[in-house]
Amino acid sequence: MSRHLLSDQAVIVVATKNAGKVKEFAHALEKLGKGVQSLHDYPAIPDIPETGVTFAENARIKAKATGDALGVPALADDSGLRVEALGGEPGVYSARYAGEGATDADNNAKLLAELKALGSALPEAAAAAPQDGSKLLSRAQFVCALALYDPRTGEFVEAEGTVDGIITDRPHGDGGFGYDPLFWLPGLGRGMAELSKEEKGAISHRGEALKALLAKLNG
Repeated sequence: MSRHLLSDQAVIVVATKNAGKVKEFAHALEKLGKGVQSLHDYPAIPDIPETGVTFAENARIKAKATGDALGVPALADDSGLRVEALGGEPGVYSARYAGEGATDADNNAKLLAELKALGSALPEAAAAAPQDGSKLLSRAQFVCALALYDPRTGEFVEAEGTVDGIITDRPHGDGGFGYDPLFWLPGLGRGMAELSKEEKGAISHRGEALKALLAKLNG
């Protein structure tokens, strides 16, 4: 795949209908002088089944389906939350943890219910807890897999990013989306949903994956 694939495109098509993801990609790619379109701009493309068993597989599936349908390079991500106390769940089912059509609030409520049912807690990490008396329930990791697909060649460029944190028993902040309000960053002393766009882009799993992807394209 051409190392200049993204530089050749004025507008990058991102294979998602998730408004939160679209905003993050638009903010990141704006710095490169790129506009962003999403599947909201192409309603004729049906929902793409995420049948993969890994984040990387789902990213490839979405990128290929979108790129082949439009005949232009497509960028797709699949991302989610791995919670240590739940054996890595919800994983690839993060967006539908509480069922198909679940809202962020539904998924967050189920996550807390599952952890509380286990009696999960991290008393040894109390020093890193928020100062509002919140409890730390489990170590966790956000994961993002990116796949950039070129339908002209059938080639992919892929990258992955992660960020470690701890799930708290109450939300912090009202920014971000998904599980961000429950994801505490001990090193920063703040929750993911309390970060500005710039701060989140600098340390988030999606930001790290995009940096790695751009490094491969420009390497």
